[in-house]
This record gives sequence, structure tokens and C-alpha cells, in this order.
Amino acid sequence: MQPVLYIVIPCYNEEEVLPVTAPLFGEKISQLIITGKISEKSRVLFVNDGSKDKTWEIIKKFAAEEKYFIGISQSRNRGHQNAVLAGLMEAKLSADITISIDCDGQDDINAIDEMVEAYMNGADIVYGVRSKRTTDTFFKRFTAESFYKLLNRMGVEVVFNHADYRLVSKRVLEAFSDFKEVNIFLRGMFPLVGFNSTVVYYERHERLAGKSHYPLKKMLELAFDGITSLSIKPIRLITKLGILISLLGVAAAIWAVVMEIIGDTVAGWASLVCIVSILGGIQLVSLGVIGEYIGKIYMETKSRPRYIISERTENCDDDIGESD
Repeated sequence: MQPVLYIVIPCYNEEEVLPVTAPLFGEKISQLIITGKISEKSRVLFVNDGSKDKTWEIIKKFAAEEKYFIGISQSRNRGHQNAVLAGLMEAKLSADITISIDCDGQDDINAIDEMVEAYMNGADIVYGVRSKRTTDTFFKRFTAESFYKLLNRMGVEVVFNHADYRLVSKRVLEAFSDFKEVNIFLRGMFPLVGFNSTVVYYERHERLAGKSHYPLKKMLELAFDGITSLSIKPIRLITKLGILISLLGVAAAIWAVVMEIIGDTVAGWASLVCIVSILGGIQLVSLGVIGEYIGKIYMETKSRPRYIISERTENCDDDIGESD
């Protein structure tokens, strides 16, 4: 029996690129159905992440014209990770497998064939991994690779050069639904679920239209969120730094006492200012990191919903919830 595949595509202000890439996704799912690799009930699920342009109107238009297209819209912008999560949880009701992919056309959709084949061979999670970064600038390549290395060193288990292009099976999503945290970092959370996994390598292309919604600032925010959501190493580093500075302080105090006893003291303010400045800076940074963790704890205790679906395309209710 062919599996039901849902391709989950988060969209935020994508009115320029969506008319270009949506037909490509439609052709791909049609091809997979015709070749007998997936079920006729497979769908392309667009998730509108509170777009301010005409993205939702475009999605509704495509859904009305093409039976394989369905869409849901969040009540407001909740960010890329929550948009992907909303689509996966919606698709979980009907799909045997889901593949999440961005709508900008950069990820090679032909890798979907290999992902489905890997699933048929026993993999529950298939990570799409970039084989190279020749299309990136040196700065982009350096910062992106540093991003993955930093996450791994901070104790966050991630697949190198993997973003959010992945296939997951229904039983993985069933297990993943037990993860209730509000602060989510999907590429670091799915490895925690376990199950059989493999990778599919692909080349990433230039964006087909529109502008990227992930500048350096958002990449840094994503990295910091990933670290503080899934690792306590920064807190431990602060503890170790505090112990080290305390030991240095004790040594400096002993030295000062000895110098006072032997009468070899030198009055000066420069050294005092340097020490106070360094310690003050370290204390402020440490308080900031601790505050970030406290803030996340605060958000978790509120147990607010991670996403709210405000609208669905007319054909969505007919498809969601069906099963073979």
C-alpha cells in the first residue's frame, strides 16, 4: 500500500515566489502519485504564517484550482518553527509521512524521491543535508557552518548542514507530539525523538524570487534560541567562569596582603579600573544569559498554545482526518 504523503510548506510574505514554486510542488506530488510511490490522497499543505501580503489569497486560489493543494492560516505570525510545527501536527491526522520544505525553491525538490525511497527502506526520519555551499558568499558559508559547530559544542544534537528539510513518519510525529515545550527548535528536537534515521544529500539553489526572511540577525537569534532551549551548557560555563574568577580573586587578595606586609605597594587606579570593568562586564553577560533561561521558564509555565489556526481552505477539512 502506498503511503500518504503531505508536503508541509511554511509561508510568510511569499507572494512573489509562491506562484513560481507552487506549480513545481504540484508537479512533484503528481509525478510521485503517477509512478505509484505515494497514495492518491497525498497533498501539498501550505501554512500561512500570518503574512501581511497576499500570500493567503494566493494559497486559497491554488487550493480552489488544484485538488492536491490545501492550506491553513495561523491567526498571527508565530515564526518559522511554529509554522512548520502547525503544518506537521495538522498533517499528522491524515499522513503516513510528511516532508517539510521552504517555499522559496532553494531546496531541491527532487530529493523528495530519495526521501520517500529511504522511508520505504525502513527510515522513520530522513534529513535533507546540503552537499555543498557553493551558492553562498564566504561570510554566509562561514557563519552558517560556525552556527552548526557552535550548537554541537553547546550540547545541542543537530545534523550538520541540515535545516528543516526532512521527512518524518507518522509514528515519529505521534511521539513528537508529546514534546510540549513552547520554545521549540525543530532541527535539534527531532534527533531527540530517536527512531531509524538517515540522510539524503542535495544541492541548494538560489532563491527563485523574493527576498530571504533569514538575515544574519535572525540566524543569530535562532542559534541562541536553539542553545538555550535545548542545552544548559551556558549556565555551566558561567559557573566554571565564576569559580575561575573567584580563584583568581583569592590569589590576587593573597598577593595584595603579601605586598602590604613587605611594604612594596604601588598606588594606582588603572589596574583597579580594568579589574572592575572586566568583572562588571562578565557579571552583566552572566545575568543576561541567566535571564534568558528564566524568561524561557516563564513562557513555559504559561503553557500558551504554540500556534492557532484561524482559517483553512475549503477543501482542507475534507482532506484532513481522512485515512486509508
